[in-house]
Amino acid sequence: MKKIRIKAGDTVKVIAGDHRGAEGRVMQVLRDENKAIIEGINMIKKHMKPSAQNPQGGIIEKEAPIHVSNLSLLTAKGETTRVGVRMEDGKKVRYAKKSNEVI
Repeated sequence: MKKIRIKAGDTVKVIAGDHRGAEGRVMQVLRDENKAIIEGINMIKKHMKPSAQNPQGGIIEKEAPIHVSNLSLLTAKGETTRVGVRMEDGKKVRYAKKSNEVI
């Protein structure tokens, strides 16, 4: 299984697929599937039966997962970058390979 260097709360840009160029915040990372759910991107319509949580039922819109290979992390300046990991003061930190800044 490949290491996923994108975490929930990161801002990412979609670099491939139908939603190429779209930017959003990572809501959840699905490690076992190598996918991430991005806020407001890759919306699908899901038909829901009435339940205790949703007594009305009907059609809801929700985000579908996107494979992490189609995502690129955005730096504070808004440019895409790859993510590296290094040790600083005995702690493992993620850093942007383009600008060498700690994420």
